[in-house]
Amino acid sequence: MILPVVAYGDPVLKKKAKEIPQDYPKLNELIENMFETMYAAYGVGIAAPQIGLPIRLFVIDAAPFAEDEDLSAEDQAQLKSLKKAFINPTIVEEVGDEWAFNEGCLSIPDVREDVFRRPEITIEYYDQDFNKHTETYDGLAARVIQHEYDHIEGILFTDKLSTLKKRLIKSKLQKISKGDIRVDYRMRFPNAKKAR
Repeated sequence: MILPVVAYGDPVLKKKAKEIPQDYPKLNELIENMFETMYAAYGVGIAAPQIGLPIRLFVIDAAPFAEDEDLSAEDQAQLKSLKKAFINPTIVEEVGDEWAFNEGCLSIPDVREDVFRRPEITIEYYDQDFNKHTETYDGLAARVIQHEYDHIEGILFTDKLSTLKKRLIKSKLQKISKGDIRVDYRMRFPNAKKAR
C-alpha cells in the first residue's frame, strides 16, 4: 500500500525515533509498504518518520544511483546490491574528509542543496529477520544511509545547511509545510486542510 509522505513542518520529522521490538506488529507488511511508497515517489530511501511513525526503521534501494557511468564498477555493484531494511540501526563510525553532494528529500520536494558528509561509515543494524549485522559502506551508498539515518535521529538535510542557505530556502519550506506545492506522489502536509 502506498502511504502519504509526511511533509516538512510535521513534528514527527524532528523527533528522535524509538527502537522497535522484534514482535513489532505487521513489521514485514510495514517494510513492504515503505518500499512501495518510496518507489511511487521515485526515491532511493525512506525512513519511518517520513510516513508518520517515530520508530528506528528505514529502507533503501540505491540501484538508481548505480546507473551513473562515472562511478567505478565496484561502486556500481555496491549500489545495485543495496536494497534492504535497516532496523534499530546505529552508525558506529564515520571516517574521512567530508565531501559535498547535492541532496534532496521526499519530505522536502523541489529543494536540493549541497550537503557535506564523511565518505565512509560503519553501521550496526538488524535485518527483517532480526539478525544483527555490522557493515561498512562508502561513497554514495554511505551517503544514502547517512541521509536516512538522520531521519530517525530527527535531523533533516536542511538542518546541515549554512545560515545563509537556510534563509534563502525559508519561503520554499514554508510553502511545503502549507501544502502550497505540486508533487506527483501522495503527501501529508502539517499545515494544510487535507493530504493530497
